[in-house]
Amino acid sequence: MQSFRSGHSWLFWWLVAGFFALGLLPLNVALAAEEFDVWPLAAFVAGIAQSTALVLLLVRPKAATALQFLGVVVLAMALPPDSGSTWPLTVTGLVTLIVHVALLAARYPSQVVLVVWPLSVFVLVLVVLVDPRGRSPADGLGVLLLYPIFSAIVLGAVLLVRRWREIGRELADARHDVEVEQSQRAVAEERTRIARELHDVVAHSMSVIHMQATSASYRIEGLGPEARAEFGQIAAGARATLRELRQLLAVLRDDAADAELSPVPGLGRLAELVESADRAGVPVELRQEEGVVVPESVGLAAYRIVQESLSNVIRHAPGARATVVLGTDGPDLIVSVVNEAATRPAHPMEAPGRAGHGLAGMRERARLVGGTLDAGARPEGGYRVTARLPIGGQG
Repeated sequence: MQSFRSGHSWLFWWLVAGFFALGLLPLNVALAAEEFDVWPLAAFVAGIAQSTALVLLLVRPKAATALQFLGVVVLAMALPPDSGSTWPLTVTGLVTLIVHVALLAARYPSQVVLVVWPLSVFVLVLVVLVDPRGRSPADGLGVLLLYPIFSAIVLGAVLLVRRWREIGRELADARHDVEVEQSQRAVAEERTRIARELHDVVAHSMSVIHMQATSASYRIEGLGPEARAEFGQIAAGARATLRELRQLLAVLRDDAADAELSPVPGLGRLAELVESADRAGVPVELRQEEGVVVPESVGLAAYRIVQESLSNVIRHAPGARATVVLGTDGPDLIVSVVNEAATRPAHPMEAPGRAGHGLAGMRERARLVGGTLDAGARPEGGYRVTARLPIGGQG
């Protein structure tokens, strides 16, 4: 699993395995040697084998499982005939075997534990049936019943938690993929809308050029043949450009957009946005430097940035006071929209995953005219959006 490959997960599993290995080792040795009079060397070998296997399984699961079974066999053979119902394993030896199988279930694919768990039961049954010291198989009946029951309960819990975590990761990955797709779609839609509006800007300018070039021979007296031909070429170029723009428009505009070509909004219509926000319950103060002349594309970008910013205030900070400031800084137009903290809880006015897409669209608008846009929360509460747009157009 991918999460287990990360550094933090590896450290976690090393700590878990080390905790059980170091904690169970002295208990295994002491219980076997002192309570059941197992030869100390045999008790130590069995304890070392079982505890080492818990750590080794993190890197060598097959070798670790073989070592664990070896420890089980050594302990079973070393227990005296009068050990009673604890044979073929002591309580701590049984716990160590269950922990081993549980760590395998948590650490490796479920197919591994589906092999190891039945194999562990088989090893215990084999030890009970083939005992060189002649003990009755009935002596091992208690362990043979307890181990499958308790180990199955532990394995079920481990696999359930593991599956729950896998589902959580899958949902998080799916949510991330949806958010990325929605963000990309939002940027693509914003680019399409920008292209449509830029078409209107360019088409208007080209129409003016065509009209002036076509009427030049009638408006200007004394034009020579070369000048008339030059104006004719300009008019022809303008007509060709308009045809290409109309073809582009046919691709970009949907049926609804074809039905209506509204005027391109700009700085002159910011007051309308302020009035709309006021009607929506968000008081807005507009501070606009007078006498600022910008290209239509820059004015359109500024208008859309203010529009989206105020829409975000209405959605996420209802009732908050907002301030819109437009001014110049050298060759750039500075657009700033700042709002205070919300005065009442926001309502879920948008679908999940929509958050952030408007911000991506604003950044795209600023970028396409050669500008930049910064946005973020204010330390004193509220939000701030600041765009720097070159008045000269694309930088």
